[in-house]
Amino acid sequence: MTGMPASIGAVQEMLAAQDYVCGRSLATVAFLGLRLGRPLFLEGEAGTGKTEIAKALAAGLGRRLIRLQCYEGLDAAQAVAEWNFAAQMIAIRTAEAAGDTSREALRSELFSEAYLIERPLLQAMRPQPGGAPVLLIDEIDRTDEPFEAFLLEALSDFQVTIPELGTIRAPEPPVVVLTSNRTREVHDALKRRCLYHWVDYPDAAREMAILRARVPEAAEALSREVVAFVQRLRGEDLFKKPGVAETIDWAKCLLALDVVALSPEVIADTLGAILKYQDDIARIEGAPAKKLLDEVRAGLAPA
Repeated sequence: MTGMPASIGAVQEMLAAQDYVCGRSLATVAFLGLRLGRPLFLEGEAGTGKTEIAKALAAGLGRRLIRLQCYEGLDAAQAVAEWNFAAQMIAIRTAEAAGDTSREALRSELFSEAYLIERPLLQAMRPQPGGAPVLLIDEIDRTDEPFEAFLLEALSDFQVTIPELGTIRAPEPPVVVLTSNRTREVHDALKRRCLYHWVDYPDAAREMAILRARVPEAAEALSREVVAFVQRLRGEDLFKKPGVAETIDWAKCLLALDVVALSPEVIADTLGAILKYQDDIARIEGAPAKKLLDEVRAGLAPA
């Protein structure tokens, strides 16, 4: 386990050591979250690096990463803990076969932690060898309002309640990161308990730095073309603009194909790595893609 970073710059250095290129504004929010013990609420388009910062924080701090992937219909039992009914039934049948009919003793055993299946929220409340874990609550906007209301207790007091066992409080609050792709608005009551930051698409310089860190084997010239093309692509009227994740994927695909420079043919063959909707692909492929590539080459040409 490493100590908490002592400054905003130290946060940037810690994240950079995990190949996460972080701007000062995001590093400031992360520093304050760590210093004050406040959850981070990161909102932005898919693929802009919200989930990756939780992974980088866990690796940089030497903490365990516990991830709660949110989805529609997620409830408290699935997020906190469930009873192992199969094991409980076996224990009941074993007790019956052995003639042990003490119901009170059997009930006490069946509803002990030995038969409890711990889910992410409860795991995050448990002591960890390396210190309090990093709890990633990913895509909170996919859940519904009742689950948000349940989270208020967990994030306010860092505790969860299991009716059969009582309230379990974290001896040391976990580092909490919530992410949202803003498919719906998250309630203000939950946001107020967090430090908020909008994670936007990076500018060309930062995206180039990200690509150098995540795909260092890519040639400098190809990386510049890839970044410039994606930056211009985001200016088009698309249903879903490509995120940083798509930029990284595209560069890796081009390397796998031994591409040294972009061409209209290469772009046509690999558009599916950066655009995920057929309408967007149909809008860009062909002449529009060639026009964008010509603009990229003109912009990169020496003066």
